Amino acid sequence: MMKKFMALFLALMFALLCTAVMAEGSTESVVSIPNGDHEVPATVCMPSGEGKFPVVVMLHGTGSNRDEAGNGYKMAAPVLAEKYGIATVRIDFMGSGDSTADYTGYTFESAVSDAVAAANYAKTLEQIDGEHIGVMGWSQGGTDALLCAARAADVFTSVVTWAGAPDLSDMLTDELYEQAKANGYFVMDFDWREPLNVSLQWCEDVKNTDVLSEFEAGYTGPVLAIAGKEDTTVDPEWSNKIVAASKNPASKTCFIEGMDHTFNVFAEEDLHSLYQAVDETGKFFSETLR
Repeated sequence: MMKKFMALFLALMFALLCTAVMAEGSTESVVSIPNGDHEVPATVCMPSGEGKFPVVVMLHGTGSNRDEAGNGYKMAAPVLAEKYGIATVRIDFMGSGDSTADYTGYTFESAVSDAVAAANYAKTLEQIDGEHIGVMGWSQGGTDALLCAARAADVFTSVVTWAGAPDLSDMLTDELYEQAKANGYFVMDFDWREPLNVSLQWCEDVKNTDVLSEFEAGYTGPVLAIAGKEDTTVDPEWSNKIVAASKNPASKTCFIEGMDHTFNVFAEEDLHSLYQAVDETGKFFSETLR
């Protein structure tokens, strides 16, 4: 137990050190973006120097927040800024992170709406190239990123998924669906945080939305689908299916050996799997957002 604790402690210290060092060539600011009846908490990470910079909206997964598991997004953003000249806006969905909205407001539609609001906010920033906006998502955030591409193709011109999950039906049992129909929501339990009340509308979204078909029909830009070969939460094969649904010859997969669903942020002291994924992401956006 002590060895495991020390390994996690050292990994955290290493991550914090890396973040501190990388932040020297980029700046971060916390903002609140109006979107209808709620505010979208966000962190903007901007490369140093003069723009115009392409920008990527970063979408988190289920039960997480804009910094993501093990601060994965928080560590990725400065690398994208400093090494690749890419600005990012990472957001909290309704009811997650610093959001004061109720989680029952979170649906496929609200996720796309919040992402578009973040993109529109980024366009108002002097250093941002508003013609080159990408979107990326981790796990269910990948679901949302694919829907953003399909439903807001005029906004997002490049997409990256990290352990993207186009089909979320495994999360919704018949029992949970019946609970949602009876109460308007069901209770989703987690090992690492308090439960969430998940809306009936989200259940209907999961049951009635063919994400890959929407993506195939509505988006013609490129997509990079990254997955770990040891992911036991989302089948890595989904990454192949995501790319197969794309019409763009620049679309591709990236499978990382030995990497799990959280990109080994809790297992590796040097975080090399996470940074490999970040580098692949940075290279792809550098090629497709210019």
